[in-house]
Amino acid sequence: MVRHRNVKVKSEESTNESESPEKKMSVDTVSTPSAKSDGANSKQHMEPLMTSSKRDVPMGGSSDDSSASRKGALEQFFELYFPSNPEFFLQAFKFMCCFCGLQASYLTWGYMQELIMTTQFAPTENVPDGKFPSAAFCVFSNRFLAVIVAMIAVKIKHGAVFAHNKAPLLAFTPCALSNTMSSWSQYASLKYVSFPVQTVFKSSKIIPVMMMGKFLKGTSYPLSQYVEAILITLGVAIFSIASKQRSSENSTEVIGLIFLLLYICFDSFTSQWQDKVYTQYGRPNVDPYQMMLGVNSSAIIITTIGLIVSGDFPVVHEFLTANPQVFTYNVITAITSASGQLCIFYTIKEFGPIVFTIIMTTRQMFSICISAIVFGHPISALAALGAILVFSVLFYQIRRKYMARRAGGK
Repeated sequence: MVRHRNVKVKSEESTNESESPEKKMSVDTVSTPSAKSDGANSKQHMEPLMTSSKRDVPMGGSSDDSSASRKGALEQFFELYFPSNPEFFLQAFKFMCCFCGLQASYLTWGYMQELIMTTQFAPTENVPDGKFPSAAFCVFSNRFLAVIVAMIAVKIKHGAVFAHNKAPLLAFTPCALSNTMSSWSQYASLKYVSFPVQTVFKSSKIIPVMMMGKFLKGTSYPLSQYVEAILITLGVAIFSIASKQRSSENSTEVIGLIFLLLYICFDSFTSQWQDKVYTQYGRPNVDPYQMMLGVNSSAIIITTIGLIVSGDFPVVHEFLTANPQVFTYNVITAITSASGQLCIFYTIKEFGPIVFTIIMTTRQMFSICISAIVFGHPISALAALGAILVFSVLFYQIRRKYMARRAGGK
């Protein structure tokens, strides 16, 4: 029976070979477009701002398949409802998610940060002035919760915490150190500088980030991008200073300016180094959860050593015991810091450090706009001029990218 079956199969194969060349041609013509489309898609997904719907991340677990299907559904939605330029509108949707996540997380985080560092609480034996004694502990609490969240996320998505990571932990150490020093410098500066000075420094981060990209990665930016960065910086600074007046300003001291300079330098280094890690080890091989785990694992070691050496742990424990509400403030700050970090790493991976910096630079302006709308605060003509300048540059950038994508699609 077996021999007859083999003979029959062979005879069928021979008849197929001899009698159906047209069928073979039809099979080829059916399969060839899919292969070509796959190749075209892979080329499109190599673009830095694109996200592939089928990225092969070398990890365990089956969650990659579900995420791929979700991405496929999202792409199909935009192809159906935005057929003129689905790639652009998909990226715009992702950008809005990043923008809203960053705004919600860091508006809350910034408010709680200032509340902790500037409020006068009940004094203790080691802290007679009642001010929170350790900016380093605030950084430590943020990193502690972030490590826990990142470990859970990596374990669920990839099946192991460290086993499937392409990038070694040492690759994240430089940006972990700079991130820790940036956060510490920002906390420490709040006691020594006035609001206008804080605003000018925080508004000027875009250009230092571009210069750091040139230094670390040799990235060259066109002159038009430098002009846009300067205009956004001026617009945000004008809007913020003109919109907010304080009856009791902190006087600006030299030590505060030094802290702000350190904050700008370290913060510029952090985002560019993270982008360098994505580039060096491959964007498909390092996801935001792994980046969050790598950065915070190194950062928690650095901050713990710093707290032990400085002897801050017993002082903070005494202060938190006398002021339990401060512990609640630290927990809220840590939660919003963790959610914000997830948005940061995803934004840098998808859109790069410059777009991320623009979002964070305009954060204060949007917070003032929201406050004006909700509470009915007036906005001066000078502040409105600053806002118009910023929005004009942003809309010009969006339109330029839209036209470039549309021309590329044709």
